Amino acid sequence: MDGSDSQAKSLVPPIDVTRRGFTVGTLAAGFALAASPVEAQTVVTTDTKGLAVGDAQVPAGDRAIPAYYARPEGEGPFPVVLVVQEIFGIHEHIRDVVRRFAKQGYLAIAPDLYVRQGDPTKAPDVQTILQTIVAKVPDAQVMADLDAAVAWAGAEGKGDAGRLGVTGFCWGGRITWLYAAHNPGLKAGVAWYGALKRPPNPLHPRHPADVAAELKAPVLGLYGSADTGIPVEQVDELRAALKASKAPAAAKSEILLYKDAPHGFYADYRPSYRPDIAAEGWRQCLGWFKANGMA
Repeated sequence: MDGSDSQAKSLVPPIDVTRRGFTVGTLAAGFALAASPVEAQTVVTTDTKGLAVGDAQVPAGDRAIPAYYARPEGEGPFPVVLVVQEIFGIHEHIRDVVRRFAKQGYLAIAPDLYVRQGDPTKAPDVQTILQTIVAKVPDAQVMADLDAAVAWAGAEGKGDAGRLGVTGFCWGGRITWLYAAHNPGLKAGVAWYGALKRPPNPLHPRHPADVAAELKAPVLGLYGSADTGIPVEQVDELRAALKASKAPAAAKSEILLYKDAPHGFYADYRPSYRPDIAAEGWRQCLGWFKANGMA
């Protein structure tokens, strides 16, 4: 992996990013424990200059949901992007992605969608997160919490909920497809390498190909041909489901498969990071949102 400054900066042009060195102490504070070791030489950091950033408490049915948000300074209203977490929760990488969108003129918000089930940032390993937290998070709960984040953005955060997008990474990639089939007010979604096919269960009854006929907004799917958890055959099945669907949003949806890209190619803190592919995916993401009415 090449961790040069020029490649790291290419991730989020024209945002100002710098390398950050990490010690064990700051790693524990900023990144999920199970995500270690963090590749400090490639981590990029988006500053807060010109932004209003902070933590929010989003009213969501049975309780308030913690969330991290960022938006440009000023009155707005700004188009809204929901940023859906990886399995590691709202750790530093997701917070930085929120700031990256804010630098592009969006109000971006990442609600803590695991808050009722546990804190994945403190879990010792991935299997613990999957078994004790992720497996217990109902899809219906996630949809409702994302709706609540949209309502908060419109009422409190200076957001324009009429220009709404969603994007998610890993676990959040799958959620992006589901939310695009759930919310008729959505303009567009961008799914980054989320699971496409799993055995259904009562908490997680459907997956992306199952909801292709119900999409309310077009989705751009970004996947890697070297992703061992998402075989190319599953990507092809999703393409076929979109083609077979009569939903206009499905017809407008697109799938990009990056050659030799592994799972997590956008995650600049992990060995899976591929700077050039990440930069191209980011460019496609921003272009997709603008082309679908979010500018």
